[in-house]
Amino acid sequence: MHIDNIDLNLLRLFDAVYQIGNVSRAAERLNLTQPTASQGIARLRLLLDDALFERTSGGVRPSPRAQRLAPAIRSALATIEQAFSEDERFNPVQSHRTFNLHMSDIGEGRFLPALMALLRTQAPHVRIETQYVEQALLADALDTGRVNFAFGFLPHLKGTQNFPLLDDRYVVLVRRSHVFAQKKRAKAHALGVALGKLEFVAVRTHADTTRILRSLRLEDRLRLTVEHFTVLPAIVRATDLAAVLPYEMAAMYSSDDYAAIELDFPMARFTVSLHWSKRFESEPGNRWFHQLVMNSVAKPLANP
Repeated sequence: MHIDNIDLNLLRLFDAVYQIGNVSRAAERLNLTQPTASQGIARLRLLLDDALFERTSGGVRPSPRAQRLAPAIRSALATIEQAFSEDERFNPVQSHRTFNLHMSDIGEGRFLPALMALLRTQAPHVRIETQYVEQALLADALDTGRVNFAFGFLPHLKGTQNFPLLDDRYVVLVRRSHVFAQKKRAKAHALGVALGKLEFVAVRTHADTTRILRSLRLEDRLRLTVEHFTVLPAIVRATDLAAVLPYEMAAMYSSDDYAAIELDFPMARFTVSLHWSKRFESEPGNRWFHQLVMNSVAKPLANP
């Protein structure tokens, strides 16, 4: 197959189907009829000699080759979109643009509710898609435009522009009736001794939790490791397990059910920032989004 045989619109169709996982909804996004979209996918299948997308009960799923092609196609389309939009003014009220954001599940819970409420009034047609990118790949994802902005505490991310959004610190979350919660007013030394008697639940994708436990020589007290923060409330409420997590996350849970205990952990304080690539800094849409987040979502956290 030669590149001359590929129509740019076919690549846009491929990218939309890959992102959405449904041919009909991808056609709607691109203002195509469903038969036109299906014919386009069929043409790509012939050109690439691959099924590309396999039917499932809820839509389609990419083939292994489609998964390999998707990042390169998204990057190429982003570069083209950037080239053609450099001199355009961004109109948030009329724009149908999609912003791709790197966020952890903590970031989604902390920033998306306020952000989506703002977009509803200021940019009603703008779409947000979040994904989690491994830190080793994040700088390249930002530089290629595959990700527009990254939210998080990302000390290993080098060479990007950034703006601090909030200061946070780690606390210990236990159920309200836990005996440890009654020690809340004890001296720090007494709390530290009591901490060694707790058993913990940690989140696999959040390395700082286990880092803190290791620094306190409490890794042998770890009894459960889970994939996401969202399951922690139910586990902590139903057991004697304690969780080390950011205060901003703990503050979302009902004080009637949980107690957040402040302790002076090693390197417990950290700053969550918004990161972006200098390559796309002057792009009007990116400038608008950056300003929206900077003015409306950022919230410095007062020291306890």
